[in-house]
Amino acid sequence: MKKFFTLFTNGLVRENPLLVLMIGLCSSLAVTTAVANGIGMGLSMTFVLLMSEIVISLFRKLIPESIRIPVFIIIIAAFTTMIDYLLKAYFPDLSKAMGVFIPLIVVNCIIMGRVEGFASKQPVTSVIFDALGMGLGYTWVLTGIAVVRELLGSGSILGFQVFPESFQPVLFFILPPGGFFVFALFIALNLAIKSRLKPARDENSTTAGSITTGSGHSHGGI
Repeated sequence: MKKFFTLFTNGLVRENPLLVLMIGLCSSLAVTTAVANGIGMGLSMTFVLLMSEIVISLFRKLIPESIRIPVFIIIIAAFTTMIDYLLKAYFPDLSKAMGVFIPLIVVNCIIMGRVEGFASKQPVTSVIFDALGMGLGYTWVLTGIAVVRELLGSGSILGFQVFPESFQPVLFFILPPGGFFVFALFIALNLAIKSRLKPARDENSTTAGSITTGSGHSHGGI
């Protein structure tokens, strides 16, 4: 169970695809002008990643090595097409807002990297937790960036006005430079949290080592 928990939390924090691995940035910065777009893109990516990893893991021993990449792309494209049609059918406004970035999930580096580097070598139970961790890690960062950009760029969240009408929106945050700026702030925050947590982990490791050493001396005396 600890292994599965580690796989899940890797994608959320330690190996977050955006803040740590820094892949799939183009679509991420393009769609995060609105919170709805960030949530929609994140959940769409999570669905495609999860289903693709499961299928590839199930059939990994049957896929010839020489054609594995084309097979992976076909599987990813199938699930991307499914989510694209679902959004067009049930969430047409969201689908229109995200435009070409939903079909482009097929060539997203995050998905191709996980299916090639992980799903093609691991059992289904492991890839489920890996896909959920990576997908939700991607989603929470997209949503967080979108919250900041929409709030400061238009004064609203999900269409609901948060700031009073006298608030002057800072259009910089809606533009591409604003996306890079907010993304940089998230990376800085992530690094700051890691730097604070690392000394605590090192201290705990040192304490555990001292206790173990002390116990060893005690047994030797006895």
